[in-house]
Amino acid sequence: MADDQGFVPLKFLKQGAPDPKAALAEIRRIYFKTTKKTIDNDFAHAIELLKSLPEEEEREKAAVYMEGLAQMRKEWGGSKGEGPKSRK
Repeated sequence: MADDQGFVPLKFLKQGAPDPKAALAEIRRIYFKTTKKTIDNDFAHAIELLKSLPEEEEREKAAVYMEGLAQMRKEWGGSKGEGPKSRK
């Protein structure tokens, strides 16, 4: 996988914006499956999914997972320079 912040799987682009339930389910899946190696791409993908949620209620449900992803990114030293620099 590339370390590009704008990474979004081709599946997402080809199908267009997912329905809100599918987007929330995908954000949840990303939260539980992300690793130190994939956090930057996973975080970028989750943000794109979050943007696709039309209702505030849905975004609030996703917020828990997004906060968790942001914390992992910070702890693992994501590409924004937050957290420790060592990525080994």
